[in-house]
Amino acid sequence: MAQIDPTAIVSSEAAIASDVVIGAWSIVGPNVTIGAGTVIGPFMRIEGPVTIGERNRFFGQASVGTEPQDLKFKGERTELVIGNDNVFREFVTLNRGTVGGGGITTIGSSNFFMAYSHVAHDCHVGDNTIFANNATLAGHVEVGDYATVGAFSAVHQFCRVGDHAFIGGATICTQDVLPYVKTVGSRPAKSYGINHIGLERKGFQKETIEALQRAYRILVRSKLRLEDALMRIESELGYSAEAQYMAEFVRGAKRGFIR
Repeated sequence: MAQIDPTAIVSSEAAIASDVVIGAWSIVGPNVTIGAGTVIGPFMRIEGPVTIGERNRFFGQASVGTEPQDLKFKGERTELVIGNDNVFREFVTLNRGTVGGGGITTIGSSNFFMAYSHVAHDCHVGDNTIFANNATLAGHVEVGDYATVGAFSAVHQFCRVGDHAFIGGATICTQDVLPYVKTVGSRPAKSYGINHIGLERKGFQKETIEALQRAYRILVRSKLRLEDALMRIESELGYSAEAQYMAEFVRGAKRGFIR
């Protein structure tokens, strides 16, 4: 049987794995699924429809699956889906999607959310990301794998954060954030080159980092027109999948990108 504190309120319409732990004074509503090995701390609030995978850890005082903070929301059925092995610290807030945004908010696996971080409606977070304290996503934001969002940073709605991007503390991102790159600052934020130390720590080869540095210089530091810079990256760095991804990421930018 699941270990449910006697003060917790768990809906009979929730599906709870047999080894889930639910702490004191937590509330789990209907249409909530919680996978094996997950620990729900005290004073939690989980509203469905929500699907939570396996071995997740919620430290408590968090709000999960609540209605989107969107004036257009009229009570439609939308959902939040969370993968496996994530850590959510105190006072994290995770909202469900909206019909206009596809109806679903998704969070992958092996992510670490520090206290007071926020994921708004219709966001899609990949795997192995880090959200520092008070990191905030507005609606419809996409965050790639292994990205880091620094403390007190905010990402504007409909923006994208690329794989392995590093956003420094107190940064305001109103355009897409380049993958592999350090981005820091408030209105305007600026990029400060490839995060070579972080990439080295993650096991990236020297040749890959050098290719990314070349791609960054062509894209940001050269005086080429954007299309010419992208064509040069694609032609000169075709051997690097990471450099090609950077070029593809920029081509898909609808709000522009932070240089």
